[in-house]
Amino acid sequence: MSLESSGVLKDQNHHAGVSLSTKDVDTGAQLVSGLTSILHPDEALRIRCVVKLHAHQHHSISVQFMDKTTLGQATNLTTNELGTVFYLSYLVFEYPQNLALQRFPVGKWMSINIFVWAIALACHAACKNFAGLLVVRLLLGVCEGSITAGFLIVSSMFYTRTEQTLRVGYWFLMNGTAQIISGFISFGTLHINTTGFEPWQWLMIITGLITMILAISFWFFFPDSPTNAWFLTPDERAKAVQRIKENQTGVENKRFKKEQMIEALTDPKTWLFALFSALDNVPNSLTNQQTLILASFGFNALQTTLLSCVPGVIEILTIFTGVRLAVRRPNSRAYVGAMYFVPSWLGILLVNLLPWSNQTGLLIGQFLTGCSVPGFVLSLSWLNSVTAGHTKKVVTNAIMLSAYCIGNAAGPFMWKTQYKPRNHVPWAVIGACYVICPVLLLVIRVVLARENKIRDAEPVDDEEEYVIEKITEDGKRVEVKVDKEFLDLTDRQNRDFRYVL
Repeated sequence: MSLESSGVLKDQNHHAGVSLSTKDVDTGAQLVSGLTSILHPDEALRIRCVVKLHAHQHHSISVQFMDKTTLGQATNLTTNELGTVFYLSYLVFEYPQNLALQRFPVGKWMSINIFVWAIALACHAACKNFAGLLVVRLLLGVCEGSITAGFLIVSSMFYTRTEQTLRVGYWFLMNGTAQIISGFISFGTLHINTTGFEPWQWLMIITGLITMILAISFWFFFPDSPTNAWFLTPDERAKAVQRIKENQTGVENKRFKKEQMIEALTDPKTWLFALFSALDNVPNSLTNQQTLILASFGFNALQTTLLSCVPGVIEILTIFTGVRLAVRRPNSRAYVGAMYFVPSWLGILLVNLLPWSNQTGLLIGQFLTGCSVPGFVLSLSWLNSVTAGHTKKVVTNAIMLSAYCIGNAAGPFMWKTQYKPRNHVPWAVIGACYVICPVLLLVIRVVLARENKIRDAEPVDDEEEYVIEKITEDGKRVEVKVDKEFLDLTDRQNRDFRYVL
């Protein structure tokens, strides 16, 4: 069957019998409109397995983060200015990238950005001065604006709200895997001796080629949406959309809705998440400072490169345990996220209070500071789960990731020469961020829980009915019912929406 627009929304209050335009409703409505059968749990599980088998996002985020950390691994290129330029260009292009993700097929748009990313990365090897490095880092920042936002959108298309916590966690823990892989590749390139071609240049060429291969495979194999996923049959596509009905967020809507953008900008939780994102990522400057800090402890280049793999292991363990714990205990995202800031605070105390001669203790303290990562990972999946309306989701993702850029861009400026070697001032700033961030998570939980109580007290209106017009294969026009979950309503418009905590 094909769909045809049957007119605009007649009543903004959505009274019974409302006739809707197919441009206003979610794209998933095209597949599930008129379906009355309930999806059997076994069939839902089978569909989920098919999706998990084909919609792997992990490898891309792994390579993308590995590429980003090459700046820290290639010690010849490490400057605070380059790190900041990367995030400033990311910030400037974050909103345009999110609009493009709504307008164009998600998988295809991401693959184009990964392709450009690969070229820019390999071009690092040809740079002879700071200006050249500035240009390629700007390009990397532009391209990255599509990656995390794209993964969040695709995760919400294919997975239920509970599953999104695990999916986002799993692809984010690939950052840790990337740090380990990048560390070993860097260690290997340090042993390459070629005339006129430095080891760091080989590192850029190698990671650029890996990314190029990924971009090509992404174009052909990464799905844009469950409504057209190549690995699903037409029947399975309908079931894949039906399976995520409980999210009450639908799949996507390609029309930009100004009213949803305004709602995103006036929603308090948008800015609470953004403030958390900015403050939580100020300490991210430790990633690029890692090799310099380890070198200041007295390790040589080879030892420093290998030791840089340890934070990757910590990140894998903390994210894996964090998201598993959050899923095991319902409505515990804020509590779990806040809990993982405790070991980071212990690490900060060790780094600042231990004598400089206690190299082992300082190293342990340095590594413990990376334990807070689950807080940010859980906040990403949480925001994705408590935001409905495709335009609103695009805007809130852009704001969240723009705040991420601001934190990352500001962080490198803390590490000034006058604070060396103990860097007590930067560590104090990091400590302050790690106190405020868990408090923000708990505040968000209180705000959302209060809103849920208000909605629970409201009368339930089951008389609402929404229809769109379908044209059958024999040319007949029929009106079919559309579930409220696929109307592309925002979380504020849909009073049946309940916020996960």
